Amino acid sequence: MEIGEHTLVGERVSLSCGMMPGHDLGDGSVLRIGGGCSIGRGSHIVAHQSIDIGDHVFTGPYVYITDQNHVYDDPEVPIGRQWPRNSPVSIGAGSWLGAGAIILPGTTLGRQCVVAGGAVVRGEFPDHSVVAGVPARRVRGYTPEMGWHAPVTFDATT
Repeated sequence: MEIGEHTLVGERVSLSCGMMPGHDLGDGSVLRIGGGCSIGRGSHIVAHQSIDIGDHVFTGPYVYITDQNHVYDDPEVPIGRQWPRNSPVSIGAGSWLGAGAIILPGTTLGRQCVVAGGAVVRGEFPDHSVVAGVPARRVRGYTPEMGWHAPVTFDATT
C-alpha cells in the first residue's frame, strides 16, 4: 500500500489489501493513493489486484472502491463460496467522488472527473467526465471547443 504525501484519511476509513492476513500480493503496491488526496470519513477501499488513485483526488464520505466482485457462474454453489473475480481500478488525478459513490471493478476514470453522490460506476470514462446514476453514465463532458456540454450522441439510423 502506498499513500502519497499530504493525503488526509478521514475517520473510520478502511483501507485493505488482499484476501486475508499473510496473503502474498507479489511485488509492488496493490493500492496506491496519490499525494494531496482527501479520503472522506467512513469510506472503504478494498484492493486485491490493483487500485490506483491519482494525485489530488477527493472523496465525500462513505465512498466504496473495490477491484473485486463475487461471481455466480455455478448455480449449484453458494455465491459466497465461488472464487471472486478481480479487475483493476484507476481514478485519474484531480477527480471528485461524491458521497456514497460506489466504484466497481474494471472502472477507469480519466483526469478531473466528477462522480455524483450515490452513483454506481463501472466502465471507462474519459478526462473531464461527469458521471451520475445507477448504473452511472456520462452526463456531461468538457472540450475546449464546446466547454462543458451534454455528451454527443449519434443516431445510427442516419
